[in-house]
Amino acid sequence: MRSLQQYLDLYDSRREIIDSGSAAAINALRPEARKALEGKQLPDRGTEGFEKTSIKDMFSPDYGMNLTRLTMSCDIAAAFKCGVPNVSTLLAVVVNDRFVPTSTLLNNLPAGVTVMSLAQAARQYPEEISRHYGSVADLKSAGTALNTMLVQDGVYIHVGRGVRLERPIQIVTLSSSPVPTLTARRMLVVAEQGADFSILLCDHSMNSGIRSLTSQVIEVTAGEDSHIDICDIEETNASQYRYSQIYVRQHDRSNVAIGGMTLHNGSTRNEYRVDITGEGCECHLDGMAIGSGTQHIDNSSDVRHAACHSKSDQLFKYVLDDRATGAFEGSIVVEPGARFTEACQTDRNILASRGARMHTKPQLLIYNDDVKCSHGATTGQLDDRALFYMQSRGIPREEARTMLMQAFMTEIVDTVRVEAVRDRLRHLVERRLAGYDAHCSDCGVTTH
Repeated sequence: MRSLQQYLDLYDSRREIIDSGSAAAINALRPEARKALEGKQLPDRGTEGFEKTSIKDMFSPDYGMNLTRLTMSCDIAAAFKCGVPNVSTLLAVVVNDRFVPTSTLLNNLPAGVTVMSLAQAARQYPEEISRHYGSVADLKSAGTALNTMLVQDGVYIHVGRGVRLERPIQIVTLSSSPVPTLTARRMLVVAEQGADFSILLCDHSMNSGIRSLTSQVIEVTAGEDSHIDICDIEETNASQYRYSQIYVRQHDRSNVAIGGMTLHNGSTRNEYRVDITGEGCECHLDGMAIGSGTQHIDNSSDVRHAACHSKSDQLFKYVLDDRATGAFEGSIVVEPGARFTEACQTDRNILASRGARMHTKPQLLIYNDDVKCSHGATTGQLDDRALFYMQSRGIPREEARTMLMQAFMTEIVDTVRVEAVRDRLRHLVERRLAGYDAHCSDCGVTTH
């Protein structure tokens, strides 16, 4: 109970300071979030849906919070160089939760597109933010309620009706603090009818050796006939803990693709909740996790079909080495009225060492007969016959292992729709599997 109680006490004693660092539309939900946490505990190992990951342990240390909005030292100019080769992005940097736009972003946003600080947007467009903020995220989740109670800022992305963005919106998030810190960050994404755009999220940490925790909640509203691609790449370090929750609501004929890629981390829990409330929708949810050392990566998905003629597919793959641990728990829910639903969920894993461990639990909950649904999970080792064959052709064993793991991940990399982002991810995966530390030569961020 102490892991949660310390933040309830913090909120009760510092509410005025927390409110003063944000805006009225964000502050308005804090009392409801505080009430939602009464009598609750953060999920611990063994809780339904959290068999291998303790959110309670993540939040137990006595982290500090930057409630007074002090500016943390960080080479933002270097971070601005973080780009994807062969593509021009609309780039912004978020240092902890502080939004910093670049001139490229400010000078190239077309009419009908807004990318800005969430707190600033709440002051500038209070009715718009009040309508969408908290409308998709579920306060029944203790993690979401805690984030809502404490968050002060984040990112607001709004793409107007019929607007098609040629450049991806790139948000580089940097965790930077000289002491252990909890950062509560929010992202609100609204796509109006017919909007079409991509978002690239690049998560880095500059806190080498300093344990820090990020609580991140992303809310996505996909309007009718909209098309949204989100690629979330985590390249932090062994001292970084991350609890990310992505909520999506899809309206008629919307198409949403989300790719969550964990390449370097300490301990990560990613949650995906997709509510398909409109007819004729498509949802593609893919995930990749590469773990070594004592890394822990947990992905949890919950895709709910509540309307007819919609499709969803999920594909998650893990490669775990050394003493790394992984977990995947996914569910597909098809409501009684969601006839002619097509849904598929697949989890495939490779344990590259005897010390690695994987927990997987795919689930289907179907409440009508007019559907096509499937799920499956496999966990195994590298193919000894393939390794022997490659070695017999003169390829060293370690190089052969790396090549097999790269081939295994190709299916996930190929799900990224933006070609330049896909090429960049392929390069990062090759470096990671070859044993390199997290390093982004473009942004100057290096972690060990």
